[in-house]
Amino acid sequence: MAAEQRQLLVFSGSYAEESDLGLRVFRLDETSGQLTETGSYAGLKNPTFVHVDAERKLLYSISEGVGEEGKKAGEVASFRIDEQEGTLELLSRRLTVTGTTCHIQRDPGNRFLSVTSYHGGMIGLLRIEGEGIIGELADVRQHEGSSVDPQSQDRPHPHSSFYSPDGRFLLVQDLGLDLIATYRLDAEDGKLILHDTIRLHGGAGPRHLTFHPSGKFAFVINELNSTITSLAYDQAEGKLEVLDTVSTLPDDYNGENGTAEIAISQDGRYLYGSNRGHDSIVVFAVNADNGSLSLLQHIHSGGGHPRHFSLTPNGKFLLVANRDANNIVTFSVDAEQGTLQATGYEAEATKPVCVVPTYFTV
Repeated sequence: MAAEQRQLLVFSGSYAEESDLGLRVFRLDETSGQLTETGSYAGLKNPTFVHVDAERKLLYSISEGVGEEGKKAGEVASFRIDEQEGTLELLSRRLTVTGTTCHIQRDPGNRFLSVTSYHGGMIGLLRIEGEGIIGELADVRQHEGSSVDPQSQDRPHPHSSFYSPDGRFLLVQDLGLDLIATYRLDAEDGKLILHDTIRLHGGAGPRHLTFHPSGKFAFVINELNSTITSLAYDQAEGKLEVLDTVSTLPDDYNGENGTAEIAISQDGRYLYGSNRGHDSIVVFAVNADNGSLSLLQHIHSGGGHPRHFSLTPNGKFLLVANRDANNIVTFSVDAEQGTLQATGYEAEATKPVCVVPTYFTV
């Protein structure tokens, strides 16, 4: 009997018309960092953000649909992944909330998807039926209010949702309110119950969040003023406390910039963020005792507007989706120093917004 082999597939979402190949699948050579396209899918408008369930070999993607009276609405599609061929097969599609969406997340129990509507100011909770079929919209939470920036914060703009390490809570980063809202997931009734809120400094614009592997800290990247805020996390109470905030930019940079993605190494020693404008990935060392950050590196992202990036599951590579350069660029990660170096490999992908590397056994 042949031994099982593990391979790394990389999934990307993008800004695209329905006729375009908005979703793409690549195979990553873990020796060199080279990406080879294996599959794609056309038929969704703006399938920008994706979420992968590796265990059940499913991919979920947001897209832009048409709701009542011809107005734009959120949509979710689910796909079966053929891990040997590196291809996608559509399983289901369903309209979600009344506003277009920018982020999707799955609860650890595989029961629900949460979708985030930046323009609609809301979070939607959808059931997952059977083997990856998109179920009914179970709950919607509408945010209210504003913050200090009259252009970007005149209304709520939730940008992402991430579950706490134990799966009890869903944390929603609202760029428009300078707020992180924590909801308790009531799985039995399919409801999101507001549990706590914490406000960041005015004009921050929290966008995405990641937890330290210890569960003691969380880090949120702030789009509007190009910073990262470190927070203490009380796992028992499900509450955050602001610790410190650092800039993602070099001291001598005075140009325009907006941050995007944040990620942490599996060992919790290094934190990464993306700068759009400076077009770089910033690397910090993490103090595991107090959550403080020390700058290690700025490296060019390999293209314009690094909208998203991900570390591979083994931490050996970091993949950057540069929207304006139409490419996904591969960097090698120094395991001891945490720093990045370009491999020289990149793959073409039109207006990529999201890149998700995932292991499969074949």
